[in-house]
Amino acid sequence: MPDRQSLAALLPLGLAMALVGASFGAVAVAAGVSLPQVLALSVVVYAGGAQFLVVAAVVAGAAPAAVVFGGLLLNARHLPYGLVLADVLRGSWPSRIFGAHLMTDEATAFTTAELASHGDVARARKTFFAAGITLFLAWNVGTAIGAVGGNFLGDPNALGIDAAFPAALLALTAGAWRTRVDRRVALLGAAVAVVATPVLPAGLGVIAGLLGLIAAGRGR
Repeated sequence: MPDRQSLAALLPLGLAMALVGASFGAVAVAAGVSLPQVLALSVVVYAGGAQFLVVAAVVAGAAPAAVVFGGLLLNARHLPYGLVLADVLRGSWPSRIFGAHLMTDEATAFTTAELASHGDVARARKTFFAAGITLFLAWNVGTAIGAVGGNFLGDPNALGIDAAFPAALLALTAGAWRTRVDRRVALLGAAVAVVATPVLPAGLGVIAGLLGLIAAGRGR
């Protein structure tokens, strides 16, 4: 099961996830997306950035192909996530597909932190599904509340909710920076991502950061 540090971070993350989900539900309904469609988006797509993109596309009248392409770019970082979690999610195909659907930045951070702390794949698997299911439920409950209750939250960024996710990810992964090489790899990867994000299409800054990880990690 998740350790105390992970559990302490999971509860506020779940709340933040629900609040942002509520914001999405309210915005989507206000944009003209039907209630069943809003709920289905959160269950089937389960990707905040891509879901907000769909709503923006509905308002702008964008072509479906453009929406799909944009969603793929936004979520391209899940490719390396899948490689990192390959051993953790190993098993039957239904289990792998379910795990892939639950894969988010936060669930991946929880799991990699567990692996770094204990090196136990079976324990990391339990951590992944505990975090993944909790956050999935929080997102969908929040979406339903927002869609039914209206736009009562306003902009979640005004509440500082947007800062909760990166802060929690930083706290979770910091325990893995045990050596100077670990810190060099993490810092260079982060620097590349920060520089690349403003100039690359949305979602590709993280992929560019992986190049920094590879360069800094040579010689380990």
